[in-house]
Amino acid sequence: MTLILNHTIVPARDKGEAARWFAHIFDRTAESDGEGHFASVRVNETLKLLFAESETFEPHHYAFHVSDAEFDAILGRVTESGIDFGSAPWTRRDRKLNNWNGGRGVYFETPDGHLLELMTVPQ
Repeated sequence: MTLILNHTIVPARDKGEAARWFAHIFDRTAESDGEGHFASVRVNETLKLLFAESETFEPHHYAFHVSDAEFDAILGRVTESGIDFGSAPWTRRDRKLNNWNGGRGVYFETPDGHLLELMTVPQ
């Protein structure tokens, strides 16, 4: 059987707000707004992000392989929202893209400080 990641927990200060933010930036629908234990967003057919409230947490890194069209659309929403972005984890605000592995890549932070990465060619 193929091993498939089904879901992961994303800590957030406000789980509903975090799910709505992610859903907006990635053009997804928040499946739940946090009425229960989690607020959730389906990323694709196999992966769901479950946002859980926590007062303190370490920032996490989430990387997404996307098509060129998805990359452009997501980066457009990032830019429209006034979110800083950068070409590497150590240059998160240089407003440049990288071309690692022959594709395009970018990094930006969520309001909770998690680092998100988009790449058009997987590692």
